[in-house]
Amino acid sequence: MHRAPPTSRPSRGHVQAWQEAYRGLFSDAILDDPTFIPRRERFWANVLADDSGRTRAALAEIDGEVVGLALSGPSETADAERQLYNLYLLAAHYGSGAGAALLNAVVDPDEDVILWVADPNPRAQAFYRKQGFAPDGPVKIEHDVREIRMRRT
Repeated sequence: MHRAPPTSRPSRGHVQAWQEAYRGLFSDAILDDPTFIPRRERFWANVLADDSGRTRAALAEIDGEVVGLALSGPSETADAERQLYNLYLLAAHYGSGAGAALLNAVVDPDEDVILWVADPNPRAQAFYRKQGFAPDGPVKIEHDVREIRMRRT
């Protein structure tokens, strides 16, 4: 587990894990967009270049391959301290403990933290419930996918 990834290598792992997690929820056109990897490379380059300390990023690697990643930062809303922006794990590593380790690397246990999760996404929602999160009311629609907000206080 690396708390501050040294390169933009998370991009391909991010895209693959995102595609595995959302196939069937998001349209194939969104998931297979050929510009997604270059956009993720720019995104991670910016994240990793940010030395403000506002964001926290972590990678899970096995034999030099990125198998998971997480990113948190200031909440986008005033009613929470921190927000989990991303937590993705390759499907082959579900249930390995890597997801919990990634979460713990980017969110302190005493922080009031929120996240958005696709609904339905029973596997992810069960994972977050196990980590102490619960739905707290707000709902939004992005890319025709319903998302619920979960909070851990």
